[in-house]
Amino acid sequence: MSTLDSIYSDQLEGIYDSPTHAEGAQGELPLTEDILRNRPSGDMFGMTLNAGMGWEPSELANDGVMMISTLAGIRSADGSPKALALHTGGYELGVQLEAAAEVLKENNKLPYAAFVSDPCDGRTQGTIGMFDSLPYRNDAAVVFRRLIRSLPTRKGVLGVASCDKGLPATMMALASQHDYPVCLCPGGSTLMPINHGESDPGEDAGTIQTIGARFAYDEISLEYARRQGCRACASAGGGCQFLGTAGTSQVVSEGLGLAITHSALAPSGTKIWEDIARASARALVTQMERGITAKDIITEASVRNAMVIHAAFGGSTNLLLHIPAIAFEAGVKRPSVDDWAEVNKAVPRLVSVMPIGPVHYPTSMAFMAGGVPEVMLILRKHFPGLLDESVMTATGQTLGENLDWWEDSERRQRVRQHLKETTGVDADEIIKTPAAAKAAGMTSTVTFPKGNIAPEGSVVKSTAIDPRAITEDGFYRHTAPCKVFPSEKAAMKAIKEHEVVPGDIMIVLGVGPKGTGMEETYQLTSAFVERIQAGQNIALITDARFSGVSTGACFGHVGPEALAGGPIGKLRDGDVVEIIVDTNALEGSINFIGTDPDNPISYEEGAAILESRETDSRVMEDEDLPDDTRLWAALQDVSGGTWQGCVYDTDKIVEAINAGKKVLAEK
Repeated sequence: MSTLDSIYSDQLEGIYDSPTHAEGAQGELPLTEDILRNRPSGDMFGMTLNAGMGWEPSELANDGVMMISTLAGIRSADGSPKALALHTGGYELGVQLEAAAEVLKENNKLPYAAFVSDPCDGRTQGTIGMFDSLPYRNDAAVVFRRLIRSLPTRKGVLGVASCDKGLPATMMALASQHDYPVCLCPGGSTLMPINHGESDPGEDAGTIQTIGARFAYDEISLEYARRQGCRACASAGGGCQFLGTAGTSQVVSEGLGLAITHSALAPSGTKIWEDIARASARALVTQMERGITAKDIITEASVRNAMVIHAAFGGSTNLLLHIPAIAFEAGVKRPSVDDWAEVNKAVPRLVSVMPIGPVHYPTSMAFMAGGVPEVMLILRKHFPGLLDESVMTATGQTLGENLDWWEDSERRQRVRQHLKETTGVDADEIIKTPAAAKAAGMTSTVTFPKGNIAPEGSVVKSTAIDPRAITEDGFYRHTAPCKVFPSEKAAMKAIKEHEVVPGDIMIVLGVGPKGTGMEETYQLTSAFVERIQAGQNIALITDARFSGVSTGACFGHVGPEALAGGPIGKLRDGDVVEIIVDTNALEGSINFIGTDPDNPISYEEGAAILESRETDSRVMEDEDLPDDTRLWAALQDVSGGTWQGCVYDTDKIVEAINAGKKVLAEK
């Protein structure tokens, strides 16, 4: 039997009876003399294609709405998988898309749908797949924009997305549609597994990523790892149950006004989650009727509102990359590190959720507690003027009008009541007043230390530093000779071989955009968790980024990165590094202070020494860095780098290319 005979075995019955012609769609296209004479041929060809796909021909002149989504996998009608998605976030989105499309059709709109899926940061942890993670955001945004423009007749754009890179990419694409109505429907959060007690608690998707390390340290059994790993994702769809990058991005979309009121973090697969899609479609129709567009919604004021909500929730540091990128696409001012610091000093953390608690409620419970609008109500009451309530939102109303509605709405009453009845948890235990948050020991989340190691800035989730390492007056201080590692691989090897000991300051280089695509170093930070729980004070300073679930004294986003000539790349083993973080005032610094712990030099002297040194010769692009990511790294570096959102600034890129061509021509 030949190979081809084997390939073509088990054939479907009747395969040789296939026709080569068919009648085509019945009816007539709604063409007019004006359309035939004056519209581009593509418009008419599009109608023909639409009729061929089975749409009612008489409706083909209706206003088109482009739906873009990160839908992935192949799902049967009963929900069972025919082909898996890379993560749960994209798997169920077809349900929301179908619901939204039905509403659009009911409102005499012509819905189109196009998809660009996204990778899973959890799946690629510790692999070269992580080198594609952050760059992919830009790729997806580019493709989304190309797809949108490929429907020239569109009158509005609806995005449906949920996870780490696809959702920011969707928001970037929507923000770029300055003159079109836009709305973002968040894809919700994965349900938590039921807690059956100490032996079978039901772990979330964040903690489950540490089962390998915990098993290696004999903290859990093989049977436990197998069981908990199997049931950690208790629903087929949604972003992770903790406030990582996926959840934070949903919260920020609502904070921006790009998503409708009380839409972020809904439990995936539920009726209320599906209904949000229907409501989002109606909101887009409202914008179309009222002439509201993306440039009305995404403004400098709404970007600041999003930063306020990010701080109040205690969100992932990855949004420091995504919010500036969204602002850039919208054509408004990108926030600087000083803007971030100012907002975080002014805004208390009010939400108790995973991963930083103090009580680790899942994000779906935060939604049932009232979600983003509930947090906004509290901010409105206790900090008048902190939110700009005059901004327009995706609902077609101002933020102030939305909050007026929410305060007395049946929806608010019903979800909070349901939370209490089904879980026994009061909504006020999850979303707290400033006084209650302070009493619970909740501090603001993020600090942005600068210094001669990070002149452009860095970021630390200061609330996630081990409390045992913080003094009574709220300071984290750590001064020690550092250990320098030229890659995450080298750092992980040292940790596993017990070369990293309590009191160490680790410097991990070459893991910024130019080295590894600015990989997410959750391997390192999850390893820290084990040490932190044992009361060990270990600090990490790196030009990489972190997972939203990372904890510990970890300082990332150091700029400039090592491979861009940043001073972090000029540190050597034994150099004394001083770390100071005021967790109350949210101020901090990371500085090189010489080579003798007993005779520190000034910060200015340290800066001069670092300036005189060459970058560590061991620091280089990872040998497995894809050419695609190398190109992304070069383009975003020209465009302003990490603290400008890792975007593509076309004008700057063209300027750099032309300057380079001129230099080459002169040689």
